Amino acid sequence: MPQLMIVTGSVRPERVGGAVADWVAGVAEADERFAVDAVDLRELALPFMDEPAHPRKRAYVHPHTISWSERVDRTDAFVFVTPEYNYSYAPALKNALDYLMHEWARKPVGIVSYGGLSGGTRGVVALRPVLQALGLVSTGANVEIPYVSRQIADGVFTPNDRQTTILPVLLGELAALDGALAPLRAAD
Repeated sequence: MPQLMIVTGSVRPERVGGAVADWVAGVAEADERFAVDAVDLRELALPFMDEPAHPRKRAYVHPHTISWSERVDRTDAFVFVTPEYNYSYAPALKNALDYLMHEWARKPVGIVSYGGLSGGTRGVVALRPVLQALGLVSTGANVEIPYVSRQIADGVFTPNDRQTTILPVLLGELAALDGALAPLRAAD
């Protein structure tokens, strides 16, 4: 069974991303096509990039980087749950991505974004070139959640009909892309 990592990109103390990521993880677990690994970047607590060598060398010296590398390396697909910050995506997510290079290559990724009016789409636009540079392959379907706080009560996110429809499509695309990309990763 392929490993799916769901990454909560926001590390803010007063955030809503955890509730959204919990919803994504619940749907993914019920889908039963993936073994789910939920990663909260706040708990992972990677310091600002502190490796002396470029990630392409894979010459990691810090235990937190080695552990992150191993975890990402054994993952087959990703869903990044990210807010939009100032027309971009979460800086903690950028930092987590930049720690590694080869570990991301030829793996599918879907995005669940949230924010105000745009639902995080401007952040997704900023994220896409980074994903492409790392060799990640994006799904066509993305879940965008405008005015996300309106859908959270008592720390629980309640999706609307559109979000409930799109997330399984995103997961289906991840499964299909993983099937297509797995032989390429194995050939490496």
